[in-house]
Amino acid sequence: MRRSLVLVALAATSMVALAFLIPLAIVVKSSAYTRALSEAEKQANAMTQTLLITRKPEEIRQVIRSTRYGGEQRLAVHLSVPARTYGYSHITAADLQEAQKRATASTIERPDGVAYLQPLANSENGLAIVEAFVPHEQLTHGVIGTWWVLAGVAVGLVAGSVLVADRLGARAVKATRALAEGARRMGQGDLTVRVPVKGPPEFKEVGKAFNVMAERVRHLLAAEREVVADLSHRLRTPLTALLLDADTLGSGQGADRVREAVQGLEREVDEIIKAARSGLQPDNSGTDAAGVVRDRLVFWSALADDQERPWTIRGADKPAHVPLARAELAAALDSLLGNVFRHTPEGTRFAVTLVHQADLVALVVEDAGPGIADTERAVRRGASGGGSTGLGLDIARRAAESTGGSLHVDRGPLGGARVQMRLRRL
Repeated sequence: MRRSLVLVALAATSMVALAFLIPLAIVVKSSAYTRALSEAEKQANAMTQTLLITRKPEEIRQVIRSTRYGGEQRLAVHLSVPARTYGYSHITAADLQEAQKRATASTIERPDGVAYLQPLANSENGLAIVEAFVPHEQLTHGVIGTWWVLAGVAVGLVAGSVLVADRLGARAVKATRALAEGARRMGQGDLTVRVPVKGPPEFKEVGKAFNVMAERVRHLLAAEREVVADLSHRLRTPLTALLLDADTLGSGQGADRVREAVQGLEREVDEIIKAARSGLQPDNSGTDAAGVVRDRLVFWSALADDQERPWTIRGADKPAHVPLARAELAAALDSLLGNVFRHTPEGTRFAVTLVHQADLVALVVEDAGPGIADTERAVRRGASGGGSTGLGLDIARRAAESTGGSLHVDRGPLGGARVQMRLRRL
């Protein structure tokens, strides 16, 4: 924008300067020409006064030599009676004859200048013509210097306007960059950012509006975090009751699994409260996806054995570090495995595979169930065709996209649904 303002100012002032400069240059040249001819007319008139007094050759020569034009060999007197020429003539015989026929003041263009001819006639001595010659350098005396001055003034005006436009553009650009930087920082999660209210009036209004919006967003997000934390905290009461009931179940594999599930749920509630209180800042320090897959399969394998579900795990023997918090990756994998157990009959086979590539890791969960009829609708937040909340696949999608990856849902080799979380490597 700053460059555009400068170019507009340069173009506009240049056209204005040329619009005035060209006519002024012509006027200056014309004025110099007129001034030179006026001086020649004065010299010729002075000589005609002498011719009214005397026509003696010696006196005429003496007067010619005493004038400035005569001293510069630019003054001549042409007499018709007798036909004589005194001084220094620059015209031809034909030019003289033409002037004698015209008998009025006139100018004759010559290759090296202009000759001004002033006639003087009386009944006694016939016609006399005084010739005052003006060379080209006299006709344009001072013109070039004046043109340079005019050009300098024009350049100064253009440079001044460009400088002013640049300063105005700099103010606008500075305000725009401040707004852009504020928007960038706010997009990165810095809700305390505010932009300086300065610059042109329009940018001041935008800055005020941005700051009001940022303050409003900060209050809304703070209120939302408090609501999330409060709702999560309210879950502690039923969780406490579950823990007490789980303790009364006694010993056994089933009771241990119930207690472990309740304790895991309590940990998740604690993490939700902690994340809500801290502003939901993501932890992208990274984790080993293979370790998470192995740990979560230990938990889900017990339920799979109870439901007689065959399962396999592949590719988890090699480390695969991804820029995602362990809790988030575990929650995403749990949501995918939970969908398998929730939406397929008992005894349905499933598999979890880690596919290692150069720049990403694909976490694939597939089953031999009926599959997903509308895969596009399934990944939309809150949309579900199986009577659930519709958040499971959305959790996995957001986790994958936070690493720069993606989520893909289709039908796999087992015949049912296949969900691929493509995670960028660290």
